[in-house]
Amino acid sequence: MSGSWTPPKEFLLRQNWEGVRLSALSSSSLGSSPSCPRTPHLVSGCGFVMSPAGCSHVNSFKVENWKQNLRVIYQCFVWSGTPETRKRKAKSCICHMCGAHLNRLHSCLYCVFFGCFTKKHIHEHAKNKRHNLAIDLLYGGIYCFMCQDYIYDKDMEQVAKEEQRKAWKLQVFSPALVSPYQYTMTGVGEKYSTWEPTKRELELLQHNPKRRKITTNCTIGLRGLINLGNTCFMNCIVQALTHTPLLRDFFLSDRHKCEMQSPNSCLVCEMSTLFQEFYSGHRSPHIPYRLLHLVWTHARHLAGYEQQDAHEFLIAALDVLHRHCKGDDNGKKANNPNHCNCIIDQIFTGGLQSDVTCQVCHGVSTTIDPFWDISLDLPGSSTPFWPLSPGSDAGVVNGESHVSGTTTLTDCLRRFTRPEHLGSSAKIKCSGCHSYQESTKQLTMKKLPIVACFHLKRFEHSAKLRRKITTYVSFPLELDMTPFMASRYSLFAVVNHQGTLESGHYTSFIRQHKDQWFKCDDAIITKASIKDVLDSEGYLLFYHKQFLEYE
Repeated sequence: MSGSWTPPKEFLLRQNWEGVRLSALSSSSLGSSPSCPRTPHLVSGCGFVMSPAGCSHVNSFKVENWKQNLRVIYQCFVWSGTPETRKRKAKSCICHMCGAHLNRLHSCLYCVFFGCFTKKHIHEHAKNKRHNLAIDLLYGGIYCFMCQDYIYDKDMEQVAKEEQRKAWKLQVFSPALVSPYQYTMTGVGEKYSTWEPTKRELELLQHNPKRRKITTNCTIGLRGLINLGNTCFMNCIVQALTHTPLLRDFFLSDRHKCEMQSPNSCLVCEMSTLFQEFYSGHRSPHIPYRLLHLVWTHARHLAGYEQQDAHEFLIAALDVLHRHCKGDDNGKKANNPNHCNCIIDQIFTGGLQSDVTCQVCHGVSTTIDPFWDISLDLPGSSTPFWPLSPGSDAGVVNGESHVSGTTTLTDCLRRFTRPEHLGSSAKIKCSGCHSYQESTKQLTMKKLPIVACFHLKRFEHSAKLRRKITTYVSFPLELDMTPFMASRYSLFAVVNHQGTLESGHYTSFIRQHKDQWFKCDDAIITKASIKDVLDSEGYLLFYHKQFLEYE
């Protein structure tokens, strides 16, 4: 057999399962970067839907001393903390059938066997030996061949995290092996070894006192996300959130202090970990399985592997983050986010004013409601839409390339804030007339948030109609909100949807820094031009207040 390997004595785990001597080897080979196809390899293709509670097939592995055995696996092959263990891992981790190092190598959890996932060698082994679990040697995800998907188990995750922290500490004491970002990767709120500049570094700092700006070739913060089975809707929102300037500054300065009774269930802690992962300098795609599990736990309407709406995920994620910033229970009591000072509300919450005017006495009833995004009607929908720039000549309007007949984002906003006659079928009780009267309703933006998110209503659902609206809407790089409120905003993320209402795929454009744009398609990140961004269809548009941006 090509590339056969005889394990050292300490790796043989002394347990038996159906007469097979157990051994487990695994995961996360640091520094390698095989190709990572998106959805098809990770989709639960045979109709299996994993419960948010996790996979039931892990019980076959959880026999006597399983935690101790799993620790040995992580110490030797997953979180390799010393040069010796990394060299031994690199030498040992080859497919036992073809001798290859790459092709998404997986390790069986029940015996000493490495196999290629792409070439199905690990699948053949699992079928022949009835060994249901294996570990991805590049990313550390645990795959169940019965569920035909990657799974999450709380107990296994705890063991993995403990051994990961130990490995990081070993690396921290070996300065030559560590990037500057790894000093902060021991977890939020935990003690870690601080960086002390050397004499040579102090001299360099004295001779170069000016702040060094990010170069155009810098890729820090760019990282792909593995699709865990129709989870592109989540991945594109995560990309937008991790590139939100003030949110990035908040988490990278370790400002989050968990107030949850069970920190393991805190979505804000997981977001903090995500920011550390994104800005760690690692280039291999990240697997957001723990984030997916927490979303399933706290927003059960999103649980399962069906395709979900990116806009619905954004609102659910902001809601859970808002609640967890306040320890969940306190967050639920603060049902008006404007009365909350958590980081989510400081950045994303605005105030929408609704003025209802009685058509008889002209009395005005005013209410102000918080919002996290503004949903805008489009031409072509069943909702009446009046073009507000009829017959415009080609030119630039509010920074938008305006071609005659083209709808702009400003048009949509004017339509949104235009007075609307409610009609006889929607009479309200007027406090002045003390009777039900026809009225006019007008929305205005009382308070604009730091990040303004505009949702273009491309999916139409009604009793008679279900369809996607593909009307092109021109949107600018810089948005002047003066007609609605005095503020200037800069575009930093765009979420797009390709396909139909029933079947489609989400991608996103994110701005790395000024005029540098990238397209994020799950695990694949490619350079994009400003034209690519502005020519895209647009589903969710994220703008940031200019005076609060940090480049």
